[in-house]
Amino acid sequence: MSPASTDALQADATGLLQGARRVVVKIGSALVVDRETGRVRDGWLQGLADDIAAMRERGQQVIVVSSGAIAVGRHLLKLSDGVLDLEQSQAAAAVGQIRLAHIYQSIFEACGLVAGQILVTLTDTEERRRYLNARRTIETLLANGAVPVVNENDTVATSEIRYGDNDRLSARVASMMSADCLVLLSDVDGLYTAAPERDAGAEHIAVVRELTPQIVAMAEASGNPHARGGMVTKLEAARIAMAAGTHLAITSGKTPNPLKRLQNSARATWFIAKTDPVAARKRWISGQLAARGTLAIDAGAVAALRAGKSLLPAGVTSVAGQFGRGDAVVIAAPGGHEIARGLTAYSDADARRIAGRQSREVADILGYTGRTALVHRDDMVLKTKADR
Repeated sequence: MSPASTDALQADATGLLQGARRVVVKIGSALVVDRETGRVRDGWLQGLADDIAAMRERGQQVIVVSSGAIAVGRHLLKLSDGVLDLEQSQAAAAVGQIRLAHIYQSIFEACGLVAGQILVTLTDTEERRRYLNARRTIETLLANGAVPVVNENDTVATSEIRYGDNDRLSARVASMMSADCLVLLSDVDGLYTAAPERDAGAEHIAVVRELTPQIVAMAEASGNPHARGGMVTKLEAARIAMAAGTHLAITSGKTPNPLKRLQNSARATWFIAKTDPVAARKRWISGQLAARGTLAIDAGAVAALRAGKSLLPAGVTSVAGQFGRGDAVVIAAPGGHEIARGLTAYSDADARRIAGRQSREVADILGYTGRTALVHRDDMVLKTKADR
């Protein structure tokens, strides 16, 4: 591919970041922590915070997924170099997470931003009940102007249930939050046809539209002893993101203000999704989740759903099946035909108790303050006539 055509592809792809409403930024461990001293790179993080503040001024929402807790903690605990065992990693994370959280808080505050820490494990994005909790928490932080800073909860994760790297974690977060764009800031500026440090003829790949076997074969594992990700896991992250309708960029974060540079067409590899996050999420709810129950609704609720509203308890006439919070349910109109499908905010037992009641009564009936909607419109797919 000629340099001119590569530059044109790069420029076209860069517009995806500038036009994104919601962006997830993953920061590699080598960028957060100086490998020689084990200290956090405050100056680099300040430049990143400046970039995020500028994006916020343009109306973009930004979620940060940060590595580095274990690398910081092992330095503070004076642990030896080399591979740590599980207990040492968890102890290092416990110390490092506190230090990182404080640094993010201070640096973001200097830019007029509020940081909120979110620690997650695999089950928080794989189990739908926890998925809904995490999604709503991050949505609330964004709605109130905060910048969520997410990291894997290494203090409690085990070797059997951990992600293993924050590349895939960031892709799961981007999918969960219906992000338009995911940026992986790393110590490399993208995907090459071969390892550039070993092959002078290696060519940079500007844009990938499909993860073919040939593309996957180009991946090379990272040699960074403090990072758990490499190009292989970055391609796995790209697969997750693209399936969720999220565009992904791999770019270098070695220089200051990396997001600003990316918006100005810095070298990167862009993985282009074929659909958008909303369509991908709707397809996931409507076609990939087995319904565990049925909520029958009245004509008034049918009209409300068709007008783009959420399903409130007052519009539910009966509840069938056994399901838990976060499970998929069929929403049936009078006559029994399916009008929608969605993720319920209540179990079948609680749904039966509040069916037909006003939302203001829910807390008194259940003894706790739950969601206003039984199925929120963001977690619902309306069926068209062609679907029925």
